[in-house]
Amino acid sequence: MFKSSFLIGICFLFLFSCAPKEPEKRNAPLEFALGSDHPKIKRVMDSLAAYEVQIRYTQIHRKGRQVDFTDFDFQVDSSNYFYPASTVKFPIVVTALEKLNETKTLDLNTRFYVEGDSVESTFSEAISQIFAVSDNQAANRLIDFLGQDSINHRLHKRGISPVRIWQRLDDPNDNVTTTPLIVYENDSTTTMRSPLISAYPQPLDLQGIRKGIGFYDEEDSLIQEAFDFSLKNYYPISAQHDLLKRIIFPERFDSLQRFALSEGQRSFLLKAMHTVPRQAGYDPTKYHDGYGKFFMYGDTTEEIPEHIEIYNKVGFAYGTLTDCAYIKDAKNKVEFMLTATILVNKNGIFNDDTYEYKEIGLPFLAELGRQLHAYELMRRKQE
Repeated sequence: MFKSSFLIGICFLFLFSCAPKEPEKRNAPLEFALGSDHPKIKRVMDSLAAYEVQIRYTQIHRKGRQVDFTDFDFQVDSSNYFYPASTVKFPIVVTALEKLNETKTLDLNTRFYVEGDSVESTFSEAISQIFAVSDNQAANRLIDFLGQDSINHRLHKRGISPVRIWQRLDDPNDNVTTTPLIVYENDSTTTMRSPLISAYPQPLDLQGIRKGIGFYDEEDSLIQEAFDFSLKNYYPISAQHDLLKRIIFPERFDSLQRFALSEGQRSFLLKAMHTVPRQAGYDPTKYHDGYGKFFMYGDTTEEIPEHIEIYNKVGFAYGTLTDCAYIKDAKNKVEFMLTATILVNKNGIFNDDTYEYKEIGLPFLAELGRQLHAYELMRRKQE
């Protein structure tokens, strides 16, 4: 028994020693959180190789008007692929706002619809739907507004890299040509915006780009070979975290790295990011507060207290859960940023809808958030 515990301890220390981090800086916050004996953390850490966990955590230091960051990493590696799912909607929204800001005839309240689609929307409604309940079709309409090449160019221009956003969500259409938008100039007059053509993507060449032992194809046939993600979206932890920093703390970046959003656009975006479904008019019995807030509340149906605001975007698909969040506790004057991903696919089969989201993934991310919140509370008391 002693030998077994000793070996587990050695392995745990080894994992942290190998995790990428800044030179000569202890990884104390993540050591505290991931070293917890809480079963929601421990069962993942005891079988770490199975879950492809990556975490970046940022402490925020304020001195007057100056804001500084200290980043801590666990297994963050942009060359190790994970499927980003709906987290890509965050950069899609940001780049759409930037394009709106450049287009004199359009604004957040402009009504539009996609050619061939009967659903009318405004840009503000689409963005609210994306953050409140992660609406796929709302995001796809913004892709048709932007075009994939424009999304990626705008991100790279601001230093968000590596990233490749190509795939529509819940839509098999891989057409390089967008569907035209019909835009209302007034109550009765419409104009059609020209379709946009993007370059077809090259397959990604990354570690872990082929996963599992099998998958179900579009005809529901089981294919007994690894699932290939090489033509899917690519949005690693580092890129997600960098975008979050630019939106929450734009003053920390020079003009070339800041997105060209108006103050009104940014205020609207921040409000949408922390609004929970019930506040946006959705049924709280179907969409509870933790539906889109994995850290701290993803494993509970309780309402999030008013003094805690979580500005984030989650994603879950193909057994992968990811959250990228800025968490602010106004009551206790605690704030931090956290981005993490975990794969929960025990049987190694993709597209079978048999994933351990509720059993393992959500409890892990929720407890991770709670542990780091507790760490920041202790740190503040010691200051």
